Amino acid sequence: MAAPMEYTLVEGPNVHLQRRREILKKYPEVRELIGPNPWSAVWIVALVAVQFAVGFSLTGQPWWLVILVAFLFGAFVNHALFVQTHECCHNVVFKKSWKNKVMGLICDFALVTPSALAFRKYHLMHHKYLGEYIMDPDIASEREAGLIGNSALMKALWLAFFSVSQGLRPMKIQQVDMMDRWIAANFISQAVVISLTLYFLGFTALFYLLASTFFALGLHPVGGRWIQEHYVTKEGQETYSYYGILNKTCFNMGFHNEHHDFMSIPWNNLPKVKQLAPEYYDNLHSYKSWTWVLCNFIFNSEMSVFSRIVHPPKGRENLSTRSG
Repeated sequence: MAAPMEYTLVEGPNVHLQRRREILKKYPEVRELIGPNPWSAVWIVALVAVQFAVGFSLTGQPWWLVILVAFLFGAFVNHALFVQTHECCHNVVFKKSWKNKVMGLICDFALVTPSALAFRKYHLMHHKYLGEYIMDPDIASEREAGLIGNSALMKALWLAFFSVSQGLRPMKIQQVDMMDRWIAANFISQAVVISLTLYFLGFTALFYLLASTFFALGLHPVGGRWIQEHYVTKEGQETYSYYGILNKTCFNMGFHNEHHDFMSIPWNNLPKVKQLAPEYYDNLHSYKSWTWVLCNFIFNSEMSVFSRIVHPPKGRENLSTRSG
């Protein structure tokens, strides 16, 4: 059976809002899990410092070793920093938004790309407009999905260069202004950090950081997260969680159903949601291996970039999904 060449249109209520209401009614103690976790700021600073230290220690080493260390170690650290960027988006590091934005800027120091503040804007849209083709930036345009098609090679290349896809994805959301003062500050601060890195640590350190980011967003075990979260492997289920060992390297990012149900609960408390209300999550399809998720997406002829559920726009005219 060939992979679908169009998205699956589904009408109905937002299952996350409905589940959230039911869980809060049945388990009001879940409210106690809501709130910022300032210890995340300590993790952010520590992980950034580790990445710069490792990059500097590789000075003079052969390029193949730098790439190997980036794949085996750096990708996990930078993926963890992407997760902390995500925590900053939802203001679950500190209470005040500006403090979370500053921590997002710091995450980018080791990620090299000035992406934290743009990600914040577009990720919050992903939650607000989950599954709406026009307004959800997490959904690839039909042009992009059609270009990748059902070829295992093309799907592997798409995953390998997923950072490029993510960087261009906001172009699909034409209704939102890209630039604001925080995003401008993100670009300026990152330009300064890159310059200082080159001057004091050298090109090898910068190359290590770039390679770590490239692998964290690409064809790497942690890259399975980008497919795990919303690509359909069980008919009718839009969001999926991952409960494997790699959650210990990425601040429980795999608990994705739990996160969409309770966006204001920080990473350290997400497993407690499932523990308090197991009957709401145990019956959902989930994963224990991101590597399996990647391989299944690439080699399964029934899966493509179109393997997503989309919903009719809410509160706007019913725009066709063929606008991209």
